[in-house]
Amino acid sequence: MIFINIVQDNQSKFDFDTMCEKVFKVDDKIRSARVINNKGKLIAGGMRQGLKALEDAKKDEMLFMELSLRVRMRHEFDEEFGPVEFSLSYRGKVILMSYPMIKNVLFVSTERQVDLNKIPFKILEIIKESST
Repeated sequence: MIFINIVQDNQSKFDFDTMCEKVFKVDDKIRSARVINNKGKLIAGGMRQGLKALEDAKKDEMLFMELSLRVRMRHEFDEEFGPVEFSLSYRGKVILMSYPMIKNVLFVSTERQVDLNKIPFKILEIIKESST
């Protein structure tokens, strides 16, 4: 697994690579764990070793930019509904989960057969442990 680690501003205490490695240990059906910055750039993580992304690298860029924008837009309703802890998209081939952090987003993809009552919340615990 190839990891990139660029630490930013007030999240400097985070070790994004370690966080992504912990996410992979949650379940063998987790395909990817990636940290995306607020501009939609990959700053840490990657695909599980031995797996190939379903999308090509150019589409990754578009996916990450769109994800970053969507996460920022969700803050519009924080006052009414409370802050977003994670979002989940149940797609035809995979499940995509995004976890907003201070300036970044943890983006996780899994096989469709994961336990949705447990896995998203275990990942949320990892993020909370990493931020303390």
